[in-house]
Amino acid sequence: MNDQFLIDKARENLKEKIVEITNPARRRIFLEVGIDDLLASVSWLKNDLGFTHLSTISGVDLGETFEVIYHFANNYCCLNIRVKIPRDNPLLPSICELIPGAILYEREIKEMFGLTVQNIPDGRPLLLPDDWPAGNYPLRKDWKYERPPEVIPGGEK
Repeated sequence: MNDQFLIDKARENLKEKIVEITNPARRRIFLEVGIDDLLASVSWLKNDLGFTHLSTISGVDLGETFEVIYHFANNYCCLNIRVKIPRDNPLLPSICELIPGAILYEREIKEMFGLTVQNIPDGRPLLLPDDWPAGNYPLRKDWKYERPPEVIPGGEK
């Protein structure tokens, strides 16, 4: 198995689902698919090529859109599936049915970017405090940090 083999297999099996496929470095492949083709692409990657290890899921706020990157790895390479999601309709299907370990990463993406992960088995908050204000997503570019008032122990009351 080499980079070109994986790229050829992707083109052969995913065909029109592929928006772009790049190979920026040896043993690193980026495959961009449409959001509607995410589950079929992950299923193909897992069932046909044996990529069962999801290293992480990353999110990027690009302004008008969000980019979500699923980082899969095997003994040969890292194959990353990218999808772009519109900011005005941030819906993302859960891949937990295919890769159960994705749940923590999906909960993080949901909480930190405000994306709606459809059919996630457990959508509870993961990282932020229970009293975190609704609608505040700290990894979005438009999020503004407001420093809480400073409290000096033993100071004036």
